[in-house]
Amino acid sequence: MSTSTVPSRPGLPAASTFATVGRIVLGARAAAQVPDLVAALGSRVLVVAGPSADVRGLAGTVVHRHRGEPDVDAVRAAVAVARDVRPDVVVGWGGGSVLDLAKCVAVLAPGGTDVLDHLEVVGRGLPLAEVALPVVAVPTTAGTGAEVTANAPVRVPDRGVKASLRGRAMLPAVAVVDPLLTLGCPPALTASSGADALTQCLEAFTTPYATALTDPLAREGLVRAGRSLRRAVEHGDDVDARTDLSVAALLSGMALANAKLGAVHGLAAALGGRLGAPHGQVCAAVLAATTAANVAALRRTDAGGPALARYDDAAAALTGRAGARADDAVAWLADLTAAIGAPGLGALGLDAADVPAVVADALAASSTRGNPVALTAAELTDVVAASW
Repeated sequence: MSTSTVPSRPGLPAASTFATVGRIVLGARAAAQVPDLVAALGSRVLVVAGPSADVRGLAGTVVHRHRGEPDVDAVRAAVAVARDVRPDVVVGWGGGSVLDLAKCVAVLAPGGTDVLDHLEVVGRGLPLAEVALPVVAVPTTAGTGAEVTANAPVRVPDRGVKASLRGRAMLPAVAVVDPLLTLGCPPALTASSGADALTQCLEAFTTPYATALTDPLAREGLVRAGRSLRRAVEHGDDVDARTDLSVAALLSGMALANAKLGAVHGLAAALGGRLGAPHGQVCAAVLAATTAANVAALRRTDAGGPALARYDDAAAALTGRAGARADDAVAWLADLTAAIGAPGLGALGLDAADVPAVVADALAASSTRGNPVALTAAELTDVVAASW
């Protein structure tokens, strides 16, 4: 849920709100608690699961399998299943896209509305119901933090974009984060998921909508992702590295749900709908160039302001060097994305003819509104070119 602020008295910070899930269970073998947690919420269970997720042990369940990022048709199909099953509780067990689909089901199934009635930007944007079915979210990747966010991105293929459902009712009732569930993630998935978590921490930390409540979460996530993402990609059986990434993803979700994101995610929304590539790969492709553009724009327009100083702080968190500065963050991000094998936009299939439309959609994306500086269409075009 986005942070809201009201004017404060001189000398006091602006009031802010912080919303997150009702319960978080974190740690090795936490998944063993899922059956009891689900049983406490209801007896009729719909599990939205990834294609290979092992959901044995959940009594009285109907399982709906899903692969890939949800689009409008996938949401409609899953909601139709839920309206037939009439569950008391929805379990999302899989990667971030599966968790997002589970949240869509939980908020849409009880009513008679369609996903396009509520999608931002390309839909009608109507408010979601204030009450949804309870969701138990069990991530098997370490990336989106969807287990603790109040939104879900949905691909809209005929518009070539991704847009979000968003509302407080989409917060899961319980998040169960077990790093051991991520041990089977292959290097490419580990890289793309981890890059998303890192990006979310960086954008939630540098947005002007950050608060005293979100800052410690985002900073700690940057530290953990900074020291462990490359290690987890190279050594997938490293439990400490996997734990760092799972915690970073969780923290990134809590931070972004109560602050905002930025132009990386604005571009990812515009690109993801066209490319069909994993969201984390798209974020990784544009991360270093967007950060460089933000730093350059801030130096030009607000060199003494707090936003540029935040990039200095982020650089220290990522690199582990107390004296690091914003330019060090840019260089470190470029080195990281190269080391983890992040493909460029050309390799992901972007057509040069689509760049003007991508830039226009990115400027209109809700995430871009949280960027620390307003980037122009020309600057975003340069970011795309540098990310090719």
